[in-house]
Amino acid sequence: MIAKIGKGSNMYGAILYNQQKMDKENGVVLLLNKIPDTVDGRYSVAYFNKCFEPYLSANIKTEKTVRHISLNPDPSDKVSDEQFTEMAQLYMERMGYGNQPYIVFKHTDIDRTHIHIVSTCVGIDGKKIPDDYDHPRSMAICRDLEQKYNMKKATEQEQKQANKVFKPVDYHKGDIKSQIASVVRHLPKYYSFPTMGSYNALLSLFNITAEEVKGERNGQTVNGLVYVALDKNGNKASNPFKASLFGKDAGIAQLQKHFEQSKEKMKTTPVRSVLKNAVELAIHTTSNETDFRKQLTEQGINTVIRCNIEGRIYGMTFIDHESRSVWNGSALDRNLSANVFNDWWNNGNKPELKTQHSPVSKPNTIDNQPKDLFEFISQEHSHSSDLGLFSLLPDAQGENYEEDQFANRIKKKKQKGRRL
Repeated sequence: MIAKIGKGSNMYGAILYNQQKMDKENGVVLLLNKIPDTVDGRYSVAYFNKCFEPYLSANIKTEKTVRHISLNPDPSDKVSDEQFTEMAQLYMERMGYGNQPYIVFKHTDIDRTHIHIVSTCVGIDGKKIPDDYDHPRSMAICRDLEQKYNMKKATEQEQKQANKVFKPVDYHKGDIKSQIASVVRHLPKYYSFPTMGSYNALLSLFNITAEEVKGERNGQTVNGLVYVALDKNGNKASNPFKASLFGKDAGIAQLQKHFEQSKEKMKTTPVRSVLKNAVELAIHTTSNETDFRKQLTEQGINTVIRCNIEGRIYGMTFIDHESRSVWNGSALDRNLSANVFNDWWNNGNKPELKTQHSPVSKPNTIDNQPKDLFEFISQEHSHSSDLGLFSLLPDAQGENYEEDQFANRIKKKKQKGRRL
């Protein structure tokens, strides 16, 4: 099961997002916790929003008071409404939100039924509920819930790799070739990316770009690849290095195979719908590019934007470090294409939100009292000012690849000598 924790300041937008699912008959309320009944048993966005007001108005200095959490089982898991309700209660209790008001919505708009939980991190006394270890705690809870309800594990490699953050290339420090090598030799082993453009989007997080080089040798067309370090503004900051310096996985032939494998893998993964929901929610609950990017980064999702010299956005790429996959916006949904974001951020035309307030049916009577993370974020880095590189890459920083290559040559010579 995959959990996404959204942190924001727009309670109305978070509730409206779920209301729209219900307006289209793709959602239903499963549980209300600390939310009082109405006289007629019917609810609206305005009513839900009002129920949170005592907590939000008591807040003194917490900026991001809203918590919007999604719990996403594997599509093959069969989870009943009762189980979803129990999971939500157990999750919120262990996360420290058991006594908070929250609403549990079930979504059925995609082939993977899942739930969204809307709550606030501010107590009735105005104090913030500590969230310093939200992500590790969330991941531990998800693993326990998978076992308790016999659900498929989110990842088989999660416990096999240490959670380490790989640093971007810093051309000021020198030894650029070694820095580039420590990144490009490992990325294809851990990330799915279906095109050269998506590969470069991922590389850009590490201050690297890859360029195809075409030439002719002995009358034959030859395709090659070179890697270049970038500065903080995305400008080239080093001479090009041939891909052959970094091993076969960094070369064009092997990468093309990786592109095809990634395309097949990404066709069937449930990550696409999880990521699509996260991006749509960010649109609903933010008002500008900075807040949009920040909200996604806090969920382990980087946004890479490509613009021309006039500033027009022509490419949107989303990198989900939890699933370690790279997606173009249009591949997630045609309504998430570059044109949509260009029209919003450059022309001021935010994607229209429907504001109808259809009533919500009262959920079945249940016990509302609380009952007795894909590891992708290293907590010590989760609040850093960098781009949030929440990968599971091995800590190869500082390896001397020239020494490695020399050692390999010596090893081959010794083996050849033994055969002779």
